[in-house]
Amino acid sequence: MNGALLARVARRLGWAVVVAFGVTTLSFFIAHVLPGDPTRMLVGPQASAKDVERARALYGLDQPISTRYVRFWKRLVHRGEGPTAEARKSPDHRSCAALGPVHLDLGHSFHYRRPVVDLVEAKLPRSLELALAALCVQLTIGIGLGALAAARRGSRADELAMGASLLGLSAPTFLSGLVLQYVLAYKLAILPYDGYGKTSADHLRSIILPALTLGIYGSALYARITRDELGARLADDHVRVARAKGASWARAVLVHGLRNALVPIATLAVLDLGALVGGAVVTEKLFRWPGMGQMTVEALLNRDGPVIAATVLVASIAVVLSTLLLDVLTYLLDPRLRAQR
Repeated sequence: MNGALLARVARRLGWAVVVAFGVTTLSFFIAHVLPGDPTRMLVGPQASAKDVERARALYGLDQPISTRYVRFWKRLVHRGEGPTAEARKSPDHRSCAALGPVHLDLGHSFHYRRPVVDLVEAKLPRSLELALAALCVQLTIGIGLGALAAARRGSRADELAMGASLLGLSAPTFLSGLVLQYVLAYKLAILPYDGYGKTSADHLRSIILPALTLGIYGSALYARITRDELGARLADDHVRVARAKGASWARAVLVHGLRNALVPIATLAVLDLGALVGGAVVTEKLFRWPGMGQMTVEALLNRDGPVIAATVLVASIAVVLSTLLLDVLTYLLDPRLRAQR
């Protein structure tokens, strides 16, 4: 990694810290100033005032919001000793995850009554699985339709490909998801309606419908970008020369054209991945996919401040890391940036 690329990465990391701090601060205050008492939701409507006050003291909700805010940042990353199981024997570390001598503390969930780091550890990999699967569907359908439209520009195939992409973009995800559930789960009975399953085979079958739902919706933009970029590249001189030298039309499209149209496609794909990891809320809720999106909805409904702050922090980090990866990929794929050294 050369100096120019390191400088770009360093600048992005600096902005990443600022963005994550700002977004998390905003979410923290919004979660704590919204009307309603999360303690009352926690202990139930029949609890006495004494029980409510005891719960408020237990979770630190009796302190001023400024005190809670300072404590949140002080506890987010701090020093500690021992593995997670040993650390949690101490009241000061009951909601920590130990990463060597460094402890990560996102607080204790009011609703789940568990450390938030445990919830994130359980939910984040599942959201990442769904995000990667959905991105693969988006790229496969979108680039396929876009390449077909670019290669047959102005023909009926072009119109059909762009019409299909427009239809996928126009249909909201909950509608596409319901249609897929009706056809593939109810009528054909080849896939489960929702859930996550217990075995690896169950996981594989369960992820197909939500991935298709997100993929169909997101593929439209890839189809449009691929059509425009690939169409422009196919008109370049080097593609015409390759054709004149005997290269097949398929080789001209896939090798000489598509390879040079990868920068905008990679840009969109990396940004999409960060957004999908942050939580495809509607799709996860519709298919009862146990990821970050579904947990975010439940946290909002239950006024679970620590979980809300944690999900926003994870989502902002995912987007920031995706933009950082985008900078690196753009630098590697675009020779004009490397020539500016």
